[in-house]
Amino acid sequence: MRLHNVEDQKSVTPQLALSFLKEGNKRFVENLKAHSNLLEQVNESKSGQFPFAAILSCIDSRTSAELIFDQGLGDIFSVRIAGNVLNEDILGSMEFACKLAGSKIIVVLGHSSCGAIAGACKEIKLGHLTNLLEKITPSVNHVKENHPKMSLSTNEEVDLVALQNVEYVIKTILKESAVLNEMFNKGEIGIAGAFYRVDTGEVKFVKELFK
Repeated sequence: MRLHNVEDQKSVTPQLALSFLKEGNKRFVENLKAHSNLLEQVNESKSGQFPFAAILSCIDSRTSAELIFDQGLGDIFSVRIAGNVLNEDILGSMEFACKLAGSKIIVVLGHSSCGAIAGACKEIKLGHLTNLLEKITPSVNHVKENHPKMSLSTNEEVDLVALQNVEYVIKTILKESAVLNEMFNKGEIGIAGAFYRVDTGEVKFVKELFK
């Protein structure tokens, strides 16, 4: 959805913003791209940006939010980090996206076959990656506590941790950011959790929070 000015952006509700993403993924899965003229998008967005969504996703090379939601230049803020984990800088980026730049929906996007999630399940230690993977530990522990017989070694079990991590990050956003929590409670933004299948290209929305 191309928003050409601040008035366009203001007219978008959090629910409508989420519907743009759902429609975009449907186009992606059906190979019906609506945003293919990149040079036109450069010209349209050169005087300003009016993105309707901020999406936190993994750095996995298969999970580009602009592509899997079929969005163009200037449509969304894309925040990427291994395991779609959260830190203060990412929270600050989300606060900028929503409070200052007008985005209406935050999406936390996990995905299947996530190497970072698998690494956290295996308790891998490697330089600065160690601290990053520790941010996934609460989700690993949650799954272990609720499924004590799981080894967390199969793809399905690792995906279960990835799904839990999406839930954990959403809760942490609302807990740690007073700015975003206030906007959410006023109905100015929505927050959604989603899971991307790398084998099909389909995004399933697993949590949708609106006031």
